[in-house]
Amino acid sequence: MLAIYLAMLETEEDQQRFSRLYEAYEKKVYAVVLRILGDPSRAEDAAQQTWFQLLKSWERVSALPWGETEGYVVTVAKNCALDILRAERKTVAFPEDWDPPAPEERQEEYSYLVSLIRALPEGYRRILELKCVEEQSNREIARRLNINESTVASRVMRGRAMLRAQLEKEGYVYDAV
Repeated sequence: MLAIYLAMLETEEDQQRFSRLYEAYEKKVYAVVLRILGDPSRAEDAAQQTWFQLLKSWERVSALPWGETEGYVVTVAKNCALDILRAERKTVAFPEDWDPPAPEERQEEYSYLVSLIRALPEGYRRILELKCVEEQSNREIARRLNINESTVASRVMRGRAMLRAQLEKEGYVYDAV
């Protein structure tokens, strides 16, 4: 399968970086999607979808420092698995014991923010992950989740408002510039 992915990239440098990424995280991607889906066949589909999604946003992925790629790859894998569940009209909460990669500095703040996002209702949490982590446009999110673009926009605003309200309750000050 790697050969097919490599054929989609234009430069040898991109092919080498993608090969390195694939070899480093192929098993991790499969483990993440298998854990969410619980079925090897669907997990294989989600893993393939993950690699294609990474290829679609290759400019963004290849620009990431190597140390940040794992978190991005795992998030894309998780979202692809959840897309499959959503397509089947099933909902599964993201595993509570999943420990997302985080920058070493400001670990406490990062962990707290992750816990706030996890506490959001599924519809808001999922959209904020796609918007803020994968940096997808409202149109891309709407297409991916099969919902209206206006629904995406309103959930992004409401989700951010929920996060802001929770942070303000904890004593953080939001200062819009």
